[in-house]
Amino acid sequence: MEVSKALTIAGSDSGGGAGIQADLKTFQELGVYGMSALTAVTAQNTLGVHGVYPMTPKAVEAQIEAIGEDMGTDALKTGMLFSDEIIQTVARGIERFGWKQVVVDPVMIAKGGASLLQTDAIRAMKEYLIPLAMVVTPNIPEAEVLTNMMIRSLDDRKRAAEKLHKLGARHVVIKGGHAEDDEKLIDLLYDGKDFFYFTNNRILTENTHGTGCTFAAAMTAELARGQAIKKAVDVAVNYVQAAIEMDLKIGKGHGPTNHWAFKRKGVPTDAAY
Repeated sequence: MEVSKALTIAGSDSGGGAGIQADLKTFQELGVYGMSALTAVTAQNTLGVHGVYPMTPKAVEAQIEAIGEDMGTDALKTGMLFSDEIIQTVARGIERFGWKQVVVDPVMIAKGGASLLQTDAIRAMKEYLIPLAMVVTPNIPEAEVLTNMMIRSLDDRKRAAEKLHKLGARHVVIKGGHAEDDEKLIDLLYDGKDFFYFTNNRILTENTHGTGCTFAAAMTAELARGQAIKKAVDVAVNYVQAAIEMDLKIGKGHGPTNHWAFKRKGVPTDAAY
């Protein structure tokens, strides 16, 4: 039996809604074997981030090498990387093992507003990591930081996607959850030539903690299974939509999404594993 494998290089969320916990749950639900390289530990719950404790670059490097020298991976995603040094360490590991199916989720700010990326790390992300990306998946505030432009409309998102593509990412997805001008939720994919739109109904809920991590993880799982980028994005969009629709109502703040909702709603036949 041949098993597809996916790696997450990200931080830990003690509340289980985001970070490597969300990633590994998503990998499992979508039928791939999940592995992790931990970049930081956070003390975190639905009310916010109460502490961030980064790993040393050497510790991150050792985890990546352990996976690369033995099991390898069919696709990987990056999440919270925290510092310039860790970003450069991760980029070197990706290059060393020749990993091409790289999903970069440029995690910068937690749902409660806490910063998860040092200011000097933004330059490193643009210089070292995004050029290695099969796809980069910022939300609108993250895209604004990475492109140094204000995004207020769908046309702005398209221009931001073009800028991010010029940084070296082969594909760009700008998520629409933070958009103020759309009645529907629109996620935008740009492949360097054409734009593709993925539209869903907006859901009014506070329970959206970890949606960005989960979205990128679902896309990574599908790429690991051999899906093309458009199909991977489509599955990720619908996976997160189901996770929000069937929320869990856990905690007193921004609660987590439901990582098993997608399978309970029924997996489309062409996405069966």
